[in-house]
Amino acid sequence: MKTISIGKQDFESLIENEYFFIDKSDFIDEWWAGGDDITLITRPRRFGKTLNMSMLNCFFSNRYHNRADLFENLNIWKKEKYRKLQGTYPVIFMSFASVKENTAYGAKKQIKAQITKVYEENKFLLSGNILSENEKNFFNRVNIDMEDVDASIALNELCSYLNRYYEKKVIILLDEYDTPMQEAYVNGYWDEFTSFVRNVFNSTFKTNKYLERAIMTGITRISKESVFSDLNNLNVVTTTSKEYETSFGFTESEVFDALDSYGLSDKKQEVKMWYDGFVFGTQSDVYNPWSITNYLDKKVLRPYWAATSSNNLVNAIIQKSSANIKTMLEKLIKGESIEVNFDEQIVFNQLDSEENAIWSLLLAGGYVKTDKVEYRGILLEPWYTLSITNRETLSVFAVMVKGWFSSQSVHYNEFVSALLRDNLKEMNIYMNDISLSTFSNFDTGNHPSKKMQPERFYHGFVLGLLVELMGRYDIKSNGESGYGRYDIMLVPLKDNDNAIIIEFKVMDTDSEKTLNDTADAALNQIEEKAYDTELLNNGVEKNRIKHYGFAFSGKKVIIK
Repeated sequence: MKTISIGKQDFESLIENEYFFIDKSDFIDEWWAGGDDITLITRPRRFGKTLNMSMLNCFFSNRYHNRADLFENLNIWKKEKYRKLQGTYPVIFMSFASVKENTAYGAKKQIKAQITKVYEENKFLLSGNILSENEKNFFNRVNIDMEDVDASIALNELCSYLNRYYEKKVIILLDEYDTPMQEAYVNGYWDEFTSFVRNVFNSTFKTNKYLERAIMTGITRISKESVFSDLNNLNVVTTTSKEYETSFGFTESEVFDALDSYGLSDKKQEVKMWYDGFVFGTQSDVYNPWSITNYLDKKVLRPYWAATSSNNLVNAIIQKSSANIKTMLEKLIKGESIEVNFDEQIVFNQLDSEENAIWSLLLAGGYVKTDKVEYRGILLEPWYTLSITNRETLSVFAVMVKGWFSSQSVHYNEFVSALLRDNLKEMNIYMNDISLSTFSNFDTGNHPSKKMQPERFYHGFVLGLLVELMGRYDIKSNGESGYGRYDIMLVPLKDNDNAIIIEFKVMDTDSEKTLNDTADAALNQIEEKAYDTELLNNGVEKNRIKHYGFAFSGKKVIIK
């Protein structure tokens, strides 16, 4: 039984030390046979992107010439024609994974440091007469403090030098290309930074006649206009594409074989429930490699993948999203599916204005999966049927929602407890603490609307109830019952729990003198509209149905 090495992304080390490894070398064949000049592959984090790029580097780079020992036990070595390719190309292998800076200046410095590193690796080019004096001068100017214009052409120039030395064009491998772009969006320097990256990419991939092929990996598909302008030879492979379906992530047969090998055959269904569900192209039942390797090592079910990222970007966008987005998230958390139309390419500077852009981000990140894609209308617009991927990704949303109410001044758990105990005094105390702490977090836009604050808060509040009471209540919102639509209904799943109906109202100063009047109006609406009807029809006794009216004025709340 092979040792599990957690987090090791170096292919050479994995093979040499005979650590646990699932053979993905058919990826080499599929990529090379495809013949694409430049390939961009997007997959969620921790899905083996870096390890596969390291494998490509070891296979093609002439630094690994005559290293048949790394591949002779893998599928790729069974194909005679590929044996002749191993170790025959100059390769530039870079990663932007560590480019996480708060400023454009710092991010540029980091990328310049990565470029400088590959120049240092090829410093032998300065010896002999391969380079002219001018080229040697440029080579020596490449450092972390170089001008932006020098950085933008540096990789193109290096390809020229390597081509001259080896008499062969160059393969470029760029891992985690989009990490700095996400940081640029989050930290507010998107326009300045993407202008720099666009120049680097165009020089490296578009006007580079010394480039044999290139492959890039990342989590998101950044819009072509943002960073790949005029790059017409780019093949983009997203999670819905049919190419490389089994190259990233573990298939069910691979996972079940591994479970058998490690004496965990009886755990297959539990593992499936927690870690299965990713869909790439037409390949369903793809498992998260990070979680599987951790489970094989520790033999304990945990949200391993969920714990590897802060999810700050997704969290911030969902928290400030519209009521419509939060309503769809309610359905997802309850195990239902949603149907939405969106563009898979990410335009980060549109995330605040394009409501459905969040689904592109969630799909690319692996938080939701595609159950079905349909192309409708004369323009063949894509409509995606989405659902939460598995129990582990459900835990991501649960932690996210709990975090909205988790500051020290907030007592959300105590409020839920008071609600279930029908303790109005405590409910009022805790809800006022909650509303004071969280109202501004749920509003959005440059000019927060006092009218919209309670609505945004209400939908966040419903999500909080879903997370806190999952498995005990069926939480419904904005549903039809009697003669209207209730705001919130808690349907008990156990006979000894009460049903609860909650109505939210914002104070209308024209017709209501006090918040107490508003709360009374909310309670009267529950009775007048006969919201109990659904519960009564389902066999819930009238004396087990509790009504609560929530009245809002600014951040002040009264519950009756």
